Amino acid sequence: MTRSLVVKAGGRTLTSNLDGIAESISRVVRMGFKVVFIHGGGDEVTKYSRMMGIEPMFVVSPGGVKSRYTSWEELQVYIMVMAGLVNKRVVSALVNRGVNALGVTGVDAGLVKAVRKKRIIIVDERGRKRVIEGGYTGKITEVSLEVLQRLLAAFEALVIAPIALGDEGVPLNVDGDQMAYAIAARLKAEKLVLLTDVEGVIVDGKVVNVLTPSQAEDLASRVGAGMNRKLLMAAKSVKEGVGEAVIASGLGEDPLAKALKGSGTRIVKAANT
Repeated sequence: MTRSLVVKAGGRTLTSNLDGIAESISRVVRMGFKVVFIHGGGDEVTKYSRMMGIEPMFVVSPGGVKSRYTSWEELQVYIMVMAGLVNKRVVSALVNRGVNALGVTGVDAGLVKAVRKKRIIIVDERGRKRVIEGGYTGKITEVSLEVLQRLLAAFEALVIAPIALGDEGVPLNVDGDQMAYAIAARLKAEKLVLLTDVEGVIVDGKVVNVLTPSQAEDLASRVGAGMNRKLLMAAKSVKEGVGEAVIASGLGEDPLAKALKGSGTRIVKAANT
């Protein structure tokens, strides 16, 4: 039986440690894992948007989650940067280390489908809730297990940019953590690893070592905007059949080995696991 590992790294973590992450992925591939790697790259999108005269906009949901508002103009930059520049940097780093890797988006072969958010509720600078037009962001509705299995049969690693096929036939920006959860849950992956630029979930200055899904969901309301989404997605993945989720640092040497050996915050079915 193929062992599958789903890994997500945010853009800043990837920029800081692309070589370390690529080397780490190559090592787990040699251990017999098939790896699905989902990457961020928001800072690169922001940089190129501004170069093209498009000022990025970010919004905050009532739940405190901050996300990029994707206009039609910025969608074009998002696709160019995420599917092209960032994705191929990662693929190049892996292939250079002997990994048979393929770079795709969720659009390819209908791998990941989403519905466009027609309207979204945001909290404005005055703290008031407002309904605005949804732009070109999407909520994932389907992951094709057949496509995943075929690609993983042919390749050792898949590098996926967080772009999904929208219900109107238009590519959509989707959240990378949400894509990682959706793919891990569909595969029933052995582990989901969310690599970030901190050591794990930190409460009162200390890393929380182990959480159950319900504890993770409860804690999500008491941590920062970036970490709360990771906790929610990690909890959902374990509830839906992933063996274990880990939120850990993607910095330094061999971050995946450290995450697999117990560093960071583990979300497991039972806290004594």
